[in-house]
Amino acid sequence: MATSLSGRTAAFLVLGSAWATGAAAQDEPRRTRVAAGPQFVPRYPGAKGVVVRPFLDFSRARGNEPFRFEAADESAGLPLLNASGFSFGPAIGFEGARRTRDVRGVPSVGFTVEAGGFAQYQFAAPVRARVELRQGIGGHKGLIGMAALDYVARDRDEWLFSIGPRVTYSNGKYQRAYFGVPVESVATSGLPAFRPSGGVQAVGANAGYLMQFTPRWGVYAYGKYDRLVDDAADSPVVRRYGARDQWSGGLSLTYTFGVRD
Repeated sequence: MATSLSGRTAAFLVLGSAWATGAAAQDEPRRTRVAAGPQFVPRYPGAKGVVVRPFLDFSRARGNEPFRFEAADESAGLPLLNASGFSFGPAIGFEGARRTRDVRGVPSVGFTVEAGGFAQYQFAAPVRARVELRQGIGGHKGLIGMAALDYVARDRDEWLFSIGPRVTYSNGKYQRAYFGVPVESVATSGLPAFRPSGGVQAVGANAGYLMQFTPRWGVYAYGKYDRLVDDAADSPVVRRYGARDQWSGGLSLTYTFGVRD
């Protein structure tokens, strides 16, 4: 059964508490922005259709500083070092299950916790680069990562627009879980045997928009497109049951706590 939470959403639930605890130690007043709404995401990597899942976000800022930019498609992370525009730290994500009924005759893939890290660099405004690498614990048991470059235009917290390219990469174990057809499954699935070797999985782009209507209320939306390439695109599983074009998007209402009247 597919998880009801997106990777970013579930990761927010895990790391948000730790982040808030660390922030509370600061002397300056903090503002907290919470976003909640629906999003449409592929049921599993390579799926043809989308499912509705919660779209949640959590941000903290000190005093009158603007909230730190975070793209909607990045994993939740806790920066351990943030100096001269460079930061890195742990990242966590989750991937939903692919059920037997989703792809007939091919082994299912269980719910996966993905633990790893991120590194990012803020070039001279408005460009930011970020890379992630996460290891699957259970489920697909493979490595999955993303490289992103974002152009960010903003007027402090009044509005923010971001857009940029994405490259998703994964190893052979990950791709064999979602895109492979084992020899022993040929008879039951009716698909030809296929053993992907890993590499670049998809290329695409992500765009986001955030606007404040009042100092407390606002709206946050994003849209993302990925195109499966190489072994993932050639997979018999994708050709029969899935789609090379992967779309996702979400819309949420935001509320900011700690705003001074």
